[in-house]
Amino acid sequence: MPVSYPVHPRRQSRRRLTAALAAALLAAGALTGCSGEDGPERTVDAFLSGWRSGDLQAVGFVEPTGGRVPAGEVTERLRALSGELAATPPTLERTGEITTTGDIATARFRVTWPLPGGARWAYDNPVRLKGGGDEWQVIWEPSLVHEKLEADDHLALRREVAPRAAVLDAAGNPIVAPRPVVRVQVAPAEVTDAPGLVRRLDAAFKAIRPALDPPVDLGDLPKRLKAADRDAVVEVVTLRDEAYRQIKPRIYDLPGTRFTSDKLLLAPTREFARALLGSVDPAQADDLQAHPDRYARGDLVGHGGLQGRYDERLRGTPGVTVVTERPAAEGTSEPTGTELFRSDPKAGQPVRTTLDVATQNAADAALRGEKRRSALVAVRVGDGAVLAAANGPGAAGENLAFTAQVPPGSTFKMVSALRLLDAGAVTPQTTVACPKTAQVDGRIFKNSDNFELGAVPFATDFAKSCNTAFTSLAPRLGPDGLAQAGRALGLEAGWDLGVDAFTGKVSANGGLTEQAAAAIGQGTTVVSPLAMAGATAAVARGRFEQPTLLLDPAPAKPAPAGPALRPESVAALKTLMRQVVTGGTGAALADVPGDPVHGKTGTAEYDDNPAHTHAWFVGWQGDVAFAVFVEQGGSSTASAVPIAERFLRGLAR
Repeated sequence: MPVSYPVHPRRQSRRRLTAALAAALLAAGALTGCSGEDGPERTVDAFLSGWRSGDLQAVGFVEPTGGRVPAGEVTERLRALSGELAATPPTLERTGEITTTGDIATARFRVTWPLPGGARWAYDNPVRLKGGGDEWQVIWEPSLVHEKLEADDHLALRREVAPRAAVLDAAGNPIVAPRPVVRVQVAPAEVTDAPGLVRRLDAAFKAIRPALDPPVDLGDLPKRLKAADRDAVVEVVTLRDEAYRQIKPRIYDLPGTRFTSDKLLLAPTREFARALLGSVDPAQADDLQAHPDRYARGDLVGHGGLQGRYDERLRGTPGVTVVTERPAAEGTSEPTGTELFRSDPKAGQPVRTTLDVATQNAADAALRGEKRRSALVAVRVGDGAVLAAANGPGAAGENLAFTAQVPPGSTFKMVSALRLLDAGAVTPQTTVACPKTAQVDGRIFKNSDNFELGAVPFATDFAKSCNTAFTSLAPRLGPDGLAQAGRALGLEAGWDLGVDAFTGKVSANGGLTEQAAAAIGQGTTVVSPLAMAGATAAVARGRFEQPTLLLDPAPAKPAPAGPALRPESVAALKTLMRQVVTGGTGAALADVPGDPVHGKTGTAEYDDNPAHTHAWFVGWQGDVAFAVFVEQGGSSTASAVPIAERFLRGLAR
């Protein structure tokens, strides 16, 4: 019967005693074999166990000619023959029956090596022993490691990287694809005025729009030109073709300049969903240290976003070949031409998203001029597909669009109004006073710029974003009514998008002051732009559907769809949100081409200083719901609303 390791427990005590005796005899120079009632089987088992552990002191070894070989020397020879596989010892298992002819016994064992990338190399090998009765020694020969190894050989690995798969857009096209670039170079021998060349190149690069992020640093170019060979060229920067064409007339005839056309794997634009997608870069020191079995120097590795989360799927499985090598001149090795094992690379699998190129481009363009941290998320009303996830400024690394945890400010009046309408506390026509200030349990609430409207319809309070009207209505929401309304729109739910996303936390069961603050999107309520875009889409749709981002692999546990919202409340809320655009704080969007725009502005205080505010706008047009967030953006009409306008006008093109 086959014997596996470790040794069966009932033999442990007997094994320990024999090993101790053997060690003592070895120290005295008296060991000539490995004794035991089981004959050669016991010696084979001890050899296999000692090979894996690196301790062969309990085993005796002889050369084929009969000369004794010290166990320590065998350990070193095994390590040398194992070569590049020495750091990952094989699994070893005796197989079949042992045959004995005279004083020679022959056993077989299975060797299974773990290889980089998860491959496993298994083969059967013989081991010969010399002796008799219960005293046997292993005959040492290089073929114990592999039958094709000779004395000075060692095992070596050859690695072949698998083709990396693409992240796909909703149409199934690769988002990152080969795109034309131009490499800007300089020939040192033709440059007589390096500082002047740097000034002119710098001015040209700074004229590119959108601005290069990060900007091109030319500070060391004169030094590099001086140090380079006279017949060489010095790389300056690689530009997308569209960026190069903007400045070609300014740099093409500069002394020493060279321009080489090429193609690189690039997204449609530099900022295209950058924080969501992540990046693909050569393996860094941290990657190699954390996963030495997975990555090798020169590998491409996904960092952040979808590229990082699904790196294993996208990168596929590298191919690996085991060959033999032997020493060559000056401490080098040369291949023997013997291939022992091959595992072909397996291409990666793509990740398909719901991103729409036109919508993402419009979102990125809308944020392009914004210098503060900002985000824009667009969701299709019909099915909840995430069409765009933009973050600014530039190609920011943090996916603020999905993971921010910030107060929603007056955009949350959309949720408060839904609850008030459901409870029958108001209709759009109900008169609700809007004074400059309102006091709730000792705390003063006020309107932006201290405006007042007097006794006006609730629709006007909503359109003008009157805080005092909503704080006066807060008791009508009930202790957890706001949280219930938020959950009906998908907030706080366990969404499974396949990436990190914050779905919000809504205030509940607070005191009078907290209830009043929560009614206007302050207090302890926090959300993300994605959460608010999903809630806005739920209002436009009349039912919550979890936003979706990944089509393949599809998330395993998406949140279930919510119940239908009360039709009368939804109809009234849509009227309120339309009036924000036709006669309220979102009036700048009234003339945007296309379907009517519905929305709600929001200014959210984020600390104890009322002057410190984030800016928001949430809304929808046709089948596209969206949320705009500007960190420390101040007035929403001055920051978030213009971004929304640029986005919608970009979609209309």
